[in-house]
Amino acid sequence: MALIDSDIRKAKTLPSRYYTTKESFESLLPHFDGWQFAAHRSDLAQNNMLPLDHIEDITGQCMVLVHSDQTRCLANVCTHRGMRVVMEDCNSKQIRCGYHGRSFALDGSFSHMPRFEEVIGFPTLEDDLTNYPLKEWMGLLFTSGNDSPFPDLSILEDRIGWIDIASFTRDTTKDRDYSIAADWALYCENYLEGFHVPYVHPELHSIIEHEDYRVEVFEGGVLQTGIAREGEECFEIPESSPDYGQRIAAYYIWLFPNLMLNVYPWGISINIVIPVSSGNCRVIYRGYVKETRSPTTGAGGDLDTVETQDQWVVEAVQRGLGSRSYDRGRYSPSMEIGVHHFHRLLTK
Repeated sequence: MALIDSDIRKAKTLPSRYYTTKESFESLLPHFDGWQFAAHRSDLAQNNMLPLDHIEDITGQCMVLVHSDQTRCLANVCTHRGMRVVMEDCNSKQIRCGYHGRSFALDGSFSHMPRFEEVIGFPTLEDDLTNYPLKEWMGLLFTSGNDSPFPDLSILEDRIGWIDIASFTRDTTKDRDYSIAADWALYCENYLEGFHVPYVHPELHSIIEHEDYRVEVFEGGVLQTGIAREGEECFEIPESSPDYGQRIAAYYIWLFPNLMLNVYPWGISINIVIPVSSGNCRVIYRGYVKETRSPTTGAGGDLDTVETQDQWVVEAVQRGLGSRSYDRGRYSPSMEIGVHHFHRLLTK
């Protein structure tokens, strides 16, 4: 592992091999087994079973959200022969495998299996579906493939706790799925600094004050705050908030290792980065909006343009990182605090 000095003024960035070699790519994959975004509570309004395809793409773990007396995250793999059980969003009173008919209750416990009357020592607890930990935070559901503790998000609650994200509903017109010829870590670190905004995002730069852009780090992530220029759309912040009186256009939240929560006056855009291979990733967008919302203008008004610009720059950087003339760079102590924090989390 590369050493990233704790003093950003002395530190060098990650070596280029982290973005370009199969060995480094695979060495970082265990980071993804921790807490991942599963869904918003409103996603369960129409269907009580939601297969979590994006988590399967990230970690290889087949999982499904099931809502009955409570919401659970279960293994989406039949305990008979390993068949994927729930294929698509649906409503059902039981979980039934379409391969050989094994069925389970909505809590994951084994229910019935045809033609197993003569099997000795059956069923056992091993025939139940695995239950994974599930945590709800401000209406957002998270699950984990291991027993790592859920991150302390109190700093975010202090800043955005007054926003009723739990009441938002899915707007599928904001859903996107991008394939990008750049390493997942490179995509994340581009998100973690506003340094490039004047050079890469002229439209966004005309909306937010670059000189007032703020970056704050905490153990599990980074909070960036974009300040709106005079006359641009911003939050109506209550007096109870430490940000009262400020023209905040957006809160940009990154949670380690691969989740972005972009909170705007109209709602929230959730971006999930999926590692594909060394030098390639996917990014999926999910949008949740207020029931009565302002038009999607301001800092979150043209997400497609911003995304296209980000893709262009990270793909160009990915090509540069493959050159023998480059290995490591240095950080701007005032503008790349979030990138430095990310690199420290990756390598410590």
